[in-house]
Amino acid sequence: MFRYRSNVAALIVRTDGSLLICERWTVPGAWQFPQGGVDAGESLEQALYREVKEEIGIGPKHYHIIEKRTGYRYLYPEEVRNKKLQKHGNHGQEQTYFLCALSPTAPPVNVDQKPREFRAYRWIDPHEFDLDWLPSFKQDVYRQVMSDFFDVMV
Repeated sequence: MFRYRSNVAALIVRTDGSLLICERWTVPGAWQFPQGGVDAGESLEQALYREVKEEIGIGPKHYHIIEKRTGYRYLYPEEVRNKKLQKHGNHGQEQTYFLCALSPTAPPVNVDQKPREFRAYRWIDPHEFDLDWLPSFKQDVYRQVMSDFFDVMV
């Protein structure tokens, strides 16, 4: 039986429909959405607000949740799984994705946070999302998320 760590991810869109993606600090060329683990005692929404603020500097008053969907799961690769089992006691992650509308009055995205998660960010049309930006073990989840939220087949 696999154990999954609870995780939240933010699909942040501007009024023009563009979607925020962020390049991982430690892996150049790896683009993803702001995301992170849910701490003990936190609701999914509280975790979302904390992670977005910690990773890109945008507070919850500058966006609102349009929709959320849960149950997206992936297992860590075998070589990572043993380290994660020791650290978190989990074999993978179960993610809840939140589609969030960014307010036109929101401050600019700021990836220069401490600790730093991202090196850069971009706004893309959802059709531009490329699965090659991700490790293979995450691709099925992202494929499903892009289909579920944007009706985009990647």
